[in-house]
Amino acid sequence: MNAIYEFDYAVLNGIQSIRCGFLDGFLSFITHLCDAGWMWIALAVVFLCFKKTRKMGAVVAVALIIGLVTVNLGIKPLVGRVRPFANELYAALIAVREPLVSVHDASFPSGHTLASFEGAMGIFLFNKKWGAAALGLAVLIGFSRLYLYVHYFTDVLVGALLGVLYAVAAYFIVNAVAKKYPKIFSVKSDSIG
Repeated sequence: MNAIYEFDYAVLNGIQSIRCGFLDGFLSFITHLCDAGWMWIALAVVFLCFKKTRKMGAVVAVALIIGLVTVNLGIKPLVGRVRPFANELYAALIAVREPLVSVHDASFPSGHTLASFEGAMGIFLFNKKWGAAALGLAVLIGFSRLYLYVHYFTDVLVGALLGVLYAVAAYFIVNAVAKKYPKIFSVKSDSIG
């Protein structure tokens, strides 16, 4: 057996030991906050509406676009990793056959985690207080994907790492555009908090 899959299933099956009705409902709700990245998209739009947060909104939006193109249209279909609950090659390791939420695309990397870390890190780069809260939520969303048995640990880990990387790349892209077109983002400082 593949050592990575053995590790991933050990993590997933270990998390199943804390399953309970309250966490089932709570973590299902948390995971749905990021379905299709809608919460982070909505935050980006709100931030774009105000001069003081416009650059932050632009960074979140650009990071989400980078993730959509590279992961959802590139990596996920290319890798095509089967979800943990449906991977017949490792049937003996599977503890949950019916997850609490429905999913239909490939598993690697976690899109929910990717979008959450893109958004949260995009916020953190401008406002540490808001960003810390957003990063806490991003970690919770990533954990919810494991708890709900719809992603492997390595899916979530790579999603988080790519999310941070894409947010930092977006920060540099937006700052380069702001230098060239300063009126778009006319604020006195790169940071609001």
